This record gives sequence, structure tokens and C-alpha cells, in this order.
Amino acid sequence: MTIQIYNTLSRKKETFVPLEEGKVKMYVCGPTVYNYIHIGNARPAIVFDSVRRYMEYRGFKVKYVSNFTDVDDKLIRAANQLGEDVPTIANRFIDAYFEDVSALGCKKADVHPRVMENMDIIIDFISRLVDKGFAYESEGDVYFRTRSFDEYGKLSHQSIDDLQVGARIEVGDKKEDDLDFALWKAAKEGEIYWESPWGLGRPGWHIECSAMAKKYLGETIDIHAGGQDLTFPHHENEIAQSEALNGKLFSKYWMHNGYINIDNEKMSKSLGNFVLVHDIIKKHNPQVLRFFMLSVHYRNPINYSEELLESTKAAFERIKTSYQNLIHRKEASTNLTDHDQEWLDKLTNLHEQFIEAMDDDFNTALAISVLFDISKLANYYLLEKNTSVEVINAFTNKFDELFGVLGLTLGSEEVVDEDIDALIEQRNQARKDRNFQLSDQIRDQLKEMNIILEDTPQGTRWKRG
Repeated sequence: MTIQIYNTLSRKKETFVPLEEGKVKMYVCGPTVYNYIHIGNARPAIVFDSVRRYMEYRGFKVKYVSNFTDVDDKLIRAANQLGEDVPTIANRFIDAYFEDVSALGCKKADVHPRVMENMDIIIDFISRLVDKGFAYESEGDVYFRTRSFDEYGKLSHQSIDDLQVGARIEVGDKKEDDLDFALWKAAKEGEIYWESPWGLGRPGWHIECSAMAKKYLGETIDIHAGGQDLTFPHHENEIAQSEALNGKLFSKYWMHNGYINIDNEKMSKSLGNFVLVHDIIKKHNPQVLRFFMLSVHYRNPINYSEELLESTKAAFERIKTSYQNLIHRKEASTNLTDHDQEWLDKLTNLHEQFIEAMDDDFNTALAISVLFDISKLANYYLLEKNTSVEVINAFTNKFDELFGVLGLTLGSEEVVDEDIDALIEQRNQARKDRNFQLSDQIRDQLKEMNIILEDTPQGTRWKRG
């Protein structure tokens, strides 16, 4: 069997053929780190972590790069509002990002490049575009000549003429053409800046990914991925500047996940339905949120609501119950019968269905339906009068294996803040009652949960270890 990927570039499924046998070079656009990530940021983090995990499961060695945009207008505004500098804001929310996505079961990328740490290669990339005539300087800004790249629009499937109709020149614009986009921006008063051949300034948004993908993965990569909203203009502009400079295909396959709605409405700050992952995982098991995200095919839109998340939690718990029932089955024979072999054959068949689903453009929704079928099969097997240790182990191992492919675990549930607060309240009451034995037991319990307590005059504070 071969893996099929829906390629946004061709708008069809294609058989995945890596540039180098057995290896995958994958670049995923990361967040702008000016705040905690919202649920829209969480979807590509989860989706493409699952793609990476499955590629590794199928034997590929994946080099996975995902950047942080740590210099841009949003960061500058946040720094001004909070009275802090841009690096301080970026560092804080990069740490918060890792905390949130780790809770969601996402592995760290092999490289998480940052703009501020790669300014030299970005400036060099822009300089080479200028030298080749694909870009020009104008009053301290540098722009890419969009019309100089003949294939502009090939990813978003738009013609240059259609784009021309919708384009407009902003007041004070210094472009040769209204379709040109910024590679470098001259510094304004009070903004963070770097020295460059064109004066003090900072990079435009699109150039960072082209420069960092080239540095860490090479001129041509296997997979470039991100949210659907990045298709145009971000990824379109990446293709133009990368292929103009390198004279080569930038990425063989382009993958984009669908949008997220909140209670059937588009998520936006103006509607007040802007949901942060940081807040969700205080109330809900992060594994349930990951399970929810993967229960819909990544290219389809997904609707988030508290009711749907609760429904997902109930479904997830049903599978966990099957798993726990297998683990706690006390009476089982060590002898494998022909009848037991029939159950193993059914399990093998379901495993093959899981692989088939994932091979078909990483259809996690269908793969999860197979996991439900395995759960049902396990429940039926446990109704048998005589069960085999080998079959029970086969079921539990298959649960661990396939859930692990999706970055999910059926083990102990992540402890949410509400549970911790409740235990601390019980401990405080025990101390008031001078029940120090119970107080110490609760403290030890929290310690086992990797929760560190600090008793202060203002009350008990805690943090995760």
C-alpha cells in the first residue's frame, strides 16, 4: 500500500514519493507568538503532528521543522501595550506554546527556528532576490516584483489578472506595482529593528519561511503544510520568492487543514468567541481535545462547542473503559485455541483497515471509527466464557500501538486545574482540622502528580513540576 496525499498545488490526491528514499522533509508554518495560542492554531499543530507520527510509523525518517514568528506587527503592538520589549513577549509565549501543545500530545519539531535568530539568512535571501532583479528597494522598503514570477497564483489557482482586479494601493505605498509584496520594512520610530543593506528595518512576514525552510531542509522539500488561510497570500508568496531565487520547485506537496468554527460561527475576537487552548485544557482533558480534532478529516471544516467536546469525551471514555476492562481481566487461559485465532484474525483485519484509512490522505476520522470497531470487538471477546492471555494482550497492544500513531494515550488522564484546586482545598481544610496525616497524604498525592506546592502567607500556591 502507498500513502496518498491531497496536494493543494494539483488539487488532487497523489501518491507520495519522497525526494530521498525513506526520508521526509516537512515544514509546517507555526504561530505568531504574541499571545496564548487559540484553538485555530491547535488544529494544524495536532493534524501535522499526526501526519509526522504516521510517516514515522510507516518507516520514514522525518525531519520536521516548524517556525515561530517572533517579529511582526502583532508582537510590536503587544509590546507597546504591555510596556515590554518584543523578545520578552516572544519568549513568554513560546514557552506557553510548548506547554499547551505538549499537553495536546504534540512532539517538538526537530527544529523550531525563530526569525530573530535567523536574520542573517533572511537578509541574504532578500539581497540575492534584489541582485537577480526579482526584488527592488524603495525608500528603505524592499518589495518582490510579483509579475516577474510567471507562475504566480499556481497554488491558489488564481490568475494574475484576477488578482489585479482586487488589488489596491495603500496610501503612502512605495511599490512599482500594486501586486508587489514586502520582503523588508523600514523601521518606524519606536519599533524593533536590524541593520541591513537598505537601512534599519525588519523582515516582511512571507520571507521568513522561505529562508528558514531553505536553511534547515534545502531548496526543495517534500511537504509544506499549514492552515487553509495561509494558502493565499502567504504560501503563494513563499513559492514565488523561493522558486524565483532557487530556480527549483519549492515543495512537492502542499497540505492545508480546514477552518474551525465556534458554535457554527467563524471564530473572531469581535464576536467574542475567541477560544484559547490555555483555557480549554484547564477544564478538559487535553487528550479529548486532540481526539475531537482528529475525529474530522483534516481538510474539512470543524465546528467546536462545549456540547460537542462533552460528547467526544463520552465517546473517548467508552474506548478507555474497553481498554481498562482488558487490563483488569483476571481470569484468562494461557492456551490459544482455534476459536481464539479467529478473534486475532478479526483484529488483524481491523488493523489493516486502520492503515488503509491513514494511507488515504491521513483520514483520521475513518481511522478513529476503526478504533471504535476494535473497542466493540474487545467488548464482545470479554463476553466469552474462556478468554486467552494472548488475545487479551493482542487487544491491549493494538490499542496502545494505534492510539500512539494518533498521538493519543489510554493511560492516566491529564489532571486539570480544577482537580488540583479541589485537592488543595481538601488539604487546607485538613490542616485547619489539625489532621496532619491527611494533609501530608494529599501533599504526597499532588507530588506524585508532579504538582509542587508553596505555602505562603497569602495562601497555597502551586505549579507543575
